[in-house]
Amino acid sequence: MATDTPKNKVLLVSGVSGAGKSSALKQLEDIGFEAVDNMPLSLIGRLIPGLEGGDSSDGEGQSLAIGVDIRTRDFDAGKLLELLDRIAASGNIEVALLFMDCDDEVLGRRYEETRRRHPLAADRPVIDGIRRERRVMEPLRARADQVIDTTDFVLGDLKAHLEHSFGDEGDPGLAIFVTSFSFKRGLPRDADLVFDVRFFRNPHYDKALRPKTGRDREVQAYVMEDDAYEGFFGHLTGMVGPLLPRYRAEGKSYLTIGFGCTGGRHRSVFIAERFHAWLKENGWRAQIRHRDLDKA
Repeated sequence: MATDTPKNKVLLVSGVSGAGKSSALKQLEDIGFEAVDNMPLSLIGRLIPGLEGGDSSDGEGQSLAIGVDIRTRDFDAGKLLELLDRIAASGNIEVALLFMDCDDEVLGRRYEETRRRHPLAADRPVIDGIRRERRVMEPLRARADQVIDTTDFVLGDLKAHLEHSFGDEGDPGLAIFVTSFSFKRGLPRDADLVFDVRFFRNPHYDKALRPKTGRDREVQAYVMEDDAYEGFFGHLTGMVGPLLPRYRAEGKSYLTIGFGCTGGRHRSVFIAERFHAWLKENGWRAQIRHRDLDKA
């Protein structure tokens, strides 16, 4: 019986300088991608089997990650989007655009700590180069299949995120990311849906529970004893559950759902954990991260 030839996968990785593109390429290489960084746009087509002279018999089913940013020779955001369209139109290649982003202030600190010059700020303050680059890269961010914001990431977070999104798990479907956070530290920049759970009574005001977190049974029991808990969680799953297959049917590959409370340590952590477990129980690919759990 004939089997379908596996499609080649191409992941174009771009983003603002200092946001982690090089680290992402290294991590993608670890999970099975062939990674190439900063190849001129005019030559990228030759790398891809079956496209613009690439050997169509070579690399069937291969996964290729190509890094492209402001430093790439002959870089042009419009031309990169045209290349993306040509790859997609070939019909035998799965292609996606990943955009690495980060808060401007954090980017500035990264440049100061490493004493590197921003590629667009050789004779001016770093922040000027960051702002200029962001304007140039905005069309790519708007078109990206996934935006990864590394503002609060450590290297382990990035690896887990990439493995969840692009690891070899068969049909990836809809990859769901659940995060808890503290409203005092701002909304998650990449969240698609956000739920405020500050209406639950706060374990912070119980001296025995204050040092604990939403991962501890005592805190979980405290929140579950709130009269609003059962009704809220039932309405939450009843509302979000039917949306997920609709998002997938519309072609959405990644969905980030955030739960916030005041400190990001108790209520939001527990609700995020409970919702993540519900997603897994119902067959969805889901990853969880507690953005502010370890912050004072």
